[in-house]
Amino acid sequence: MADARFEACLAQVLRHEGGYVDHPADPGGATNMGIARKTLARWRNISPWWNLPKSEVQNLSGDEAGRIYRAEYWDLCRAGELPSGIDLALFDFAVNSGPSRAIRYLQQVLGVATDGLVGPITLAAANRADVAKTIDALCNRRIGFLKALSTFSVFGRGWIRRVETVRAAALAAAPPKGQPQGDKTMDILSGYKTYIAAAFMLLAGLAQMLGIDLPALDSGSAGSLVLESLAILFLRRGLKGDIGKA
Repeated sequence: MADARFEACLAQVLRHEGGYVDHPADPGGATNMGIARKTLARWRNISPWWNLPKSEVQNLSGDEAGRIYRAEYWDLCRAGELPSGIDLALFDFAVNSGPSRAIRYLQQVLGVATDGLVGPITLAAANRADVAKTIDALCNRRIGFLKALSTFSVFGRGWIRRVETVRAAALAAAPPKGQPQGDKTMDILSGYKTYIAAAFMLLAGLAQMLGIDLPALDSGSAGSLVLESLAILFLRRGLKGDIGKA
């Protein structure tokens, strides 16, 4: 599923990036499929970046561009762990304006610490959030950022069109309103499985303590089974509580 979402989101990004361009007013300089010369130089460990000829940007392959997008933007933003729709809105923002800025704007929308890094607190907040409202708020903040740029008069119309197209695609990918997102760290199904396994261990341990022979289990492990089952139950409840408070 994560690979399918990446491919779908990448296709949306590439709709707007196009081929090779080297606009004199674009601070990114020579760019191909949205990959700027500086980004490609960093990816290939070429320093200083201007030692990378523009012809290398022009000849960039789609396969290498895809690998760069996955490693430098998708994975860096942990977009594969976000709800469908938010993943695209954040990914495209990161490609267009940098991952750190895109993440900080998402964190502002979610009401968590704005450190520019997607960690468990940001993921938990995103997976609890109203997806459609989060997408709209993130896209609105992105437009506000773009309007403040000095080059908005040159590129602004295209930028706004891009954000609105991404907004529409992200909202279309979002789950229906009211459908629970679940916590990807510990969903309800895996929660029930945990309780069932712990209950089985507890019953097996008590059975052995009462002298009931269970051939599949070590007869000397009754105490361990009871303690381990209780530890699992308390640990899971603690984790669930911590995630709920995040």
